[in-house]
Amino acid sequence: MKFNTKTIHGGQENTDPAYNAVMPPIYQTSTYSQSTPGGHKGFEYSRSGNPTRSALERSLASIENGKFGMAFGSGLAAIDAVLKLFKPGDEIISTNDLYGGSYRLFTSIFENLGIKFHFIGMQEAKNIESHINENTKLIWVETPTNPMMNIIDIEAAAKIAKKHDILLAVDNTFATPYLQQPLDLGADIVMHSATKYLGGHSDVVMGSLVVKDKDLADKLYFIQNASGAVCGPQDSFLVLRGIKTLHLRMQRHCENGEKVARFLKEHAGVAKVNWPGFEDHPNHDIAKKQMKGFGGMISFSTTEGTAESAVKILENLKVFTLAESLGGVESLAGHPASMTHASIPAEERAKTGVVDSLIRLSVGIEDGEDLVEDLKQALS
Repeated sequence: MKFNTKTIHGGQENTDPAYNAVMPPIYQTSTYSQSTPGGHKGFEYSRSGNPTRSALERSLASIENGKFGMAFGSGLAAIDAVLKLFKPGDEIISTNDLYGGSYRLFTSIFENLGIKFHFIGMQEAKNIESHINENTKLIWVETPTNPMMNIIDIEAAAKIAKKHDILLAVDNTFATPYLQQPLDLGADIVMHSATKYLGGHSDVVMGSLVVKDKDLADKLYFIQNASGAVCGPQDSFLVLRGIKTLHLRMQRHCENGEKVARFLKEHAGVAKVNWPGFEDHPNHDIAKKQMKGFGGMISFSTTEGTAESAVKILENLKVFTLAESLGGVESLAGHPASMTHASIPAEERAKTGVVDSLIRLSVGIEDGEDLVEDLKQALS
């Protein structure tokens, strides 16, 4: 199947075996009857497995060209499961421009448990290799990064990981499998905050992992069951439904993203626009190679360069909603320094360009001209 067909049919049965339902039903149950101890139809307790969640996990594996999918209660729960593959003394190399929640989990939870993290710039993939030692077990990549939209060469990072026999995990939340498929580029694990584009309607919190290797999948399934950070059947149903329109939504997100980015780049009140589609964007050529489009995520700073100037714009938006999160059908705007990235120390934020005047936009699927007009009036 091609991608657009996979979003609807990938990994799915044609009909539910009970009553021929076209959509996988919501199995709102915690347990399942058994004919004899151990005699069941594949499900015994819903933390370990649920038919609705299983349908979603097969869909996730399909759209990422993987073999094994896992759904969790949040994106951070999915990352938490990956980090539980490691032990005290192990080291992880991470991009230094990443989601604040990931940074908080790494530094405030797992560093205290004895895992060492190196936060480095990865725009030059060769920079990764100089930080690898005998204790390195994982390379953690976001691309495009949150919120600076930096592009990291997944294929080059994968070659380095394979050379040193370490794992490569890619947070694919911003791009989605519609735009890039990290497993095909050599990654071992692909992670999503399914809360965002996969769900697509700002009505569910969920995370996911997809892998190809069975041994790695078995370890992660064990962690998923043993730690228990799973999602419920209702949430599974909502994300499965969201995936069925992912290709349609992402096409419009990309179209509107380009309109908004090009408008902002020409506006006198805007100092810099971060969007991978610009030819002068760092690593634009890599983005063009590994992505099918440039997405609907944009960040920009004001010419005044102050937090006050950014807040004034945010408070005057009418169509864009000032809110956390991203990836919904509605356009959202946020202030990373005080919202999504507040958990990162100011000096660390500044090193990666997350200045107080930075605004992050999640461009939705409304009429593109309305979005441009809204920004125009807010900037004026």
